[in-house]
Amino acid sequence: MEFLSFTHSGFLIAMSFVVALVAGFTGLSLTRDLSKKPMFQKKASIALAAIALGGGIWAMHFVAMLGLQLPILFYYDAAITLVSALSAILLVGAALILVHFAERTSTVITLAGGIVGVGILVMHYIGMAGLELCRAIYTPWGVVFSSIVAIGMCILAFWIAYGHRTNRNIVLGTLCFAIAVCSVHFLAMAGTKFVAEPSPAEFGPLMSNETLALGVIFFSFVIFGACLWVSVTYLVAPTHGQAANPVKPSPEPEPAAQLQIPCERDGGKVFIWASDVLFVRADGHYTQIYTVDERLFCVWSVTEASKRLLPVGFLQTHRSYLVNPGRVARFERTKDKGRCIFDGADLPPAPVSRSKLKAIQDALAAQGGAARAV
Repeated sequence: MEFLSFTHSGFLIAMSFVVALVAGFTGLSLTRDLSKKPMFQKKASIALAAIALGGGIWAMHFVAMLGLQLPILFYYDAAITLVSALSAILLVGAALILVHFAERTSTVITLAGGIVGVGILVMHYIGMAGLELCRAIYTPWGVVFSSIVAIGMCILAFWIAYGHRTNRNIVLGTLCFAIAVCSVHFLAMAGTKFVAEPSPAEFGPLMSNETLALGVIFFSFVIFGACLWVSVTYLVAPTHGQAANPVKPSPEPEPAAQLQIPCERDGGKVFIWASDVLFVRADGHYTQIYTVDERLFCVWSVTEASKRLLPVGFLQTHRSYLVNPGRVARFERTKDKGRCIFDGADLPPAPVSRSKLKAIQDALAAQGGAARAV
């Protein structure tokens, strides 16, 4: 079997890295502050971010492939090339849905990063399968090494970008994402050989390099345009005397009797007095507000709810629960666990974590014995 010699264009290698950087920045920036947005806007942002990240993986791969120089004429199968793009977008979308709609634990962040790494690998090898009149032959070490780098770097990118959602971490996460995408391609290509094939497989219509170039250029312009749009809100300094820090200062604490919590009921917006709330439970990036008679959806995250409710007397019994101590009917403790019981029809108890057990018991006792320990 005679292997074909091949080279790469240095300019297109550099451009492929730029495309990966821009796609990573655009996708990760589109998912900022989603907990503060309405559900439709949140879903739309995740869809756009999936297209930017997944499409960026595809565009980076084929920008680099446009720089592949073989001694024979070769084409691309249009159907397989399209499938490679869709696979990357769908897998990235699954990762973003997981990290934005499930509770963002360390396991979820790691799993989401791993899914994106798998998406890069799937896109690369499906895209390579679309070559016509030549065939790629892989070495085991190239496949294994590129897989380890892809999954590892994407997990690192998600840990940086989603561990703490600051602008600096988004930029660092973008860099890790771009390195992951480019490393997979060029590490895999370093362990790849090419042989000539006498006839095309004819799975779908054939594309020349020129036709592929038009598609890649168009999609890259879309990604760069989205990046420019994101940058308008990301980089432009605030005006009208606002501070340069984009994070809004926390509001001044209000008495519980005066603080109102925005909730949704039957598709409409209502405000519930904090003093009428029994407890608050985290629900993904939102919260559920429990009163004596009903459970309501609130757009606040549990972090936002903590900033507003702890200063007015609420207690955080668990990382996912905030309790109004004046509404606790009974406190039960069993060895290293505890729970707060409330008066009301079908109201679930609020768990008390081991680390907060004594502090919560003392705080409830200070409420005048309203909650008795069992």
